[in-house]
Amino acid sequence: MGHSLSISTLCPILILSLLLLSSDADNLRLNFPAKKLIRDLNLFPPEDVNIVCHSNSNANKIVEKPLRFPNLLPSASDSEVSIDDLAHRAGYYPIQHSHNARMFYFFFESRNSKKDPVVIWLTGGPGCSSELAVFYENGPFKIADNMSLVWNDYGWDKVSNLLYVDQPTGTGFSYSTDKRDIRHDEEGVSNDLYDFLQAFFAEHPEYAENDFFITGESYAGHYIPAFAARVHRGNEAKEGIHINLKYYDIRKKCDGSLCYDFSNMEKFLNDKSVRNALGVGDIDFVSCSSTVYQAMLVDWMRNLEVGIPALLDDGISLLVYAGEYDLICNWLGNSRWVHAMEWSGQKEFVASPEVPFTVDDSEAGLLKNYGPLSFLKVHDAGHMVPMDQPKASLEMLKKWTQGTLSKSGADAEKLVAEM
Repeated sequence: MGHSLSISTLCPILILSLLLLSSDADNLRLNFPAKKLIRDLNLFPPEDVNIVCHSNSNANKIVEKPLRFPNLLPSASDSEVSIDDLAHRAGYYPIQHSHNARMFYFFFESRNSKKDPVVIWLTGGPGCSSELAVFYENGPFKIADNMSLVWNDYGWDKVSNLLYVDQPTGTGFSYSTDKRDIRHDEEGVSNDLYDFLQAFFAEHPEYAENDFFITGESYAGHYIPAFAARVHRGNEAKEGIHINLKYYDIRKKCDGSLCYDFSNMEKFLNDKSVRNALGVGDIDFVSCSSTVYQAMLVDWMRNLEVGIPALLDDGISLLVYAGEYDLICNWLGNSRWVHAMEWSGQKEFVASPEVPFTVDDSEAGLLKNYGPLSFLKVHDAGHMVPMDQPKASLEMLKKWTQGTLSKSGADAEKLVAEM
């Protein structure tokens, strides 16, 4: 399969799956100060939390532990894989080229196969945590009103090994003890993410050969092009472990006054038993960091489209998708920049017909494709497509990672021509 990349709006969605590391309980050295652990909106603790020192390792590693959430209800489906058979993990990795940044993540093994693609997801903001997607969009679980967890029938872990990362530093549970680690542009953000991936694949080389997909939403439309370019550049320069970049997906969605209720998530993640399961100590979880948001303001009006044509011309496939009712990251604006983007296949893409994207024989959106570039408008969806249309978004991911999304468009085009 050729390299590919997916973008759904200027606010992109980056999807990538990584396995979490495991460590023996007796290797953990918990270091929770008695006083409040986090100051300055949880960004700068006085010292590291949950550091693990491995005698057989050259470097210290932040704790990564098998994850078992409390209050998880059994699946209603007899055919569903058991939670005990899956590698679910959460923890921290140190960022090599930072001053002292620690990046928090979740990893959920595919319910289908360990050989499924690794998909990384980045939430936008800037400064909003990826836990928003874990529990409200495409993660394995949903939070019920009684604070129990129920399985998500349309979780993206059904077809991928799914990785969520709190980034940039200071977002969610990610932190640093040094204020110089706060990022203000995409160069710093993408370098940190690249270091994170290198650390992950060094610990889990068995996943390094899996196809790798970058996805995200909203302001991730800035993160994703820069991150994809950084991975591509690292591969070409043979900087470290080769990352099998296949697809890049940007989905534009808006942030601000929300049309969605996320109140249960902060309540759930700040519960003592949940914090203990995650190994995050006394860090108070905040959905979106105002400090990170303010730090990234200088990045808002920068054009991140400029690096995309080179990726397309190198065969990296790109999917841009948007909910048709998304107000701010609207489908029309996204469609216009995709059509106006100058690359070797621009004329052919512009001339390509728009065809139905079908799910269960019903039209779920409109798709346009030529070569490595695809644009999908998802029907009856707003800013958070996996939350509004979970079944359609899962089908989109499945076809995209299997390389059949463009084929379905070609089949629909042929059908239209024959009518």
